[in-house]
Amino acid sequence: PSFVLPALVHLVCLSEEKARPAASEALFRVLKHHNQKPEVICMMLDSLRNLSQDQADAEAGACKGKGSNFDCNRVLRLIPEWSKTVQDWNALIGPLIDKMFAEPSNATIVRFLSYINEQLAEAADVVLSRVVFQMKGQKGIDEDFFSRWETKTCPSDDSMRMQQSLFERLCPLLIVRLLPLRVFNDLNSSVVYGQLRNAPLMHEYGDVSITGDDSVVAFLVNRAFSKFEFEDVRKLAAELCGRIHPQVLLPLVCSQLERATESRDILKIIACLFSVCTSLVVRGKESLVHPFILQIWRTIKVILLWPSSDGDQVSKAQHGGIDCLALMICAESQAPELFEDCTSWRRNIAGKKGNRGNAITEFCALRNVISQLINDESDISGSKLPYENSEPVPVPFRLCMANVLISACQKISDYGKESLAKTILPCLIDSVEVETQPEIRAAFIQVMFSAVYHLKLAVLPCSRDLLKLSLKFLGKRSE
Repeated sequence: PSFVLPALVHLVCLSEEKARPAASEALFRVLKHHNQKPEVICMMLDSLRNLSQDQADAEAGACKGKGSNFDCNRVLRLIPEWSKTVQDWNALIGPLIDKMFAEPSNATIVRFLSYINEQLAEAADVVLSRVVFQMKGQKGIDEDFFSRWETKTCPSDDSMRMQQSLFERLCPLLIVRLLPLRVFNDLNSSVVYGQLRNAPLMHEYGDVSITGDDSVVAFLVNRAFSKFEFEDVRKLAAELCGRIHPQVLLPLVCSQLERATESRDILKIIACLFSVCTSLVVRGKESLVHPFILQIWRTIKVILLWPSSDGDQVSKAQHGGIDCLALMICAESQAPELFEDCTSWRRNIAGKKGNRGNAITEFCALRNVISQLINDESDISGSKLPYENSEPVPVPFRLCMANVLISACQKISDYGKESLAKTILPCLIDSVEVETQPEIRAAFIQVMFSAVYHLKLAVLPCSRDLLKLSLKFLGKRSE
């Protein structure tokens, strides 16, 4: 293989179209014949890495002679079919994971592993045990290191070491990202959840640092919510936290979000909201109906009530809150029994103070957002969250609710478009002419425009009223 494989990889990636099929077939047969030898696969990956680097140098003008038809995907597209010939993945997965840890900046390995993610899932315990071992051996980032990285005040040698540290901390997370969601479904998995397997019984979490727990989730949580961490690592870890089972994730995030809101820790707020957003996207109704979602809603409302200006840190947290509420609406659309109640406007929110979120089965995010936007106090159960006083809704908060609806129109699936249009448009059409606040009237128009633009045919039942309203406003002087 050491004689023929690099040459075959070169031919598949760079040869003319006539020679390519024969080269691809020959490469496939070599890989199939040596499908239990990790060193052969590593040799192929090294060849791809070298060719990719040569091509990058050529494009940068550092050298000449490489053709413009380079495409390493031609080799990688052989992998799914080749993977069917492998009998024992345990002999391959360990060395492949170790190679990725040894070369954390090698993107080719990540792409290769993405083609065998189902096989990785079948050996999840092996993969995740190596991930945990790798993360456990990594040193934490202290304030001095973090400050020098953020301010870019370090010598070039230190800068290279910091860049290497970034890749090393990203590498285990990228492996976890390759695994299917079902890996996180087993609450009894010690390597995934560790001591957090008892999380469904917990209602409060203290310090986010989970000492003595060498589990994947513990490391993800610490990387996502740590005070000192690379931004790219924090963001990826927060995204991966969204895959954690809602019974574990949402109580933890709820507590951390409350603490971060009390201390105005914007970075942690954003990480918490990103995790919840991801959970709503990948888990849908399963996350939406969890009891702690309602408390998260309340905390988001506190954040949206903060004064802010465009581009500041608070506004970034508020954008995260707006997207989170929009995704709650999208998750409702996946559950007909929830969305039907929202569209029929027959929700009675009830509950007792101190019982965190048990009223979620009677809570409709869409109805609540619309009621807050139009400042509808005629239906107290719909316009307020449970246990809240009936006070006028501040204008900035109402504008945030308009942005929630705009975001929902952009994000909602085709399945939910008709119900969303049927719910929001009649309310806004009825309210826009009686609204006294110019800013809110403008927000109503913007929401209706977004609905027409994104929901398309779903707005047809309201098209006549929308046209009449548009012509009427065009005939008035601009405010």
